[in-house]
Amino acid sequence: MKLSTRIRTARVRAGMSQADLAGALGVSRSAVGNWESAKGRVFPSTERLSELAMATGVSYEWLATGRGAPQAPSDGIPAADAEFVDDPVERRLLEAFRACNEQFKQAILTVLEAQAPQRPRRPRPGG
Repeated sequence: MKLSTRIRTARVRAGMSQADLAGALGVSRSAVGNWESAKGRVFPSTERLSELAMATGVSYEWLATGRGAPQAPSDGIPAADAEFVDDPVERRLLEAFRACNEQFKQAILTVLEAQAPQRPRRPRPGG
């Protein structure tokens, strides 16, 4: 299924018109129409796809790639926070981090955040 079809399917399943979805995303109705066009020459940005997934209640992975189930995950991870990791080093880091205990994760996170360029911090779960 093409991206344009997945976008339309997500919108229709959510019971939204193109104008409704456009309003929820802060774009024009014609932008939504272009994304849903069978010609498929105009695509939303990754960030916009994330917003679209949230607005329609579908899984980001399904919307972006067609893989997985269309339903948003119910495991407490918002679809907007789902990320694809293409960099092999970043993937190794993520896999190693996930294997650590919570105390070590917090220590690593503190070191990494201290080294990273300043940007708004996300609240820590449970803290």
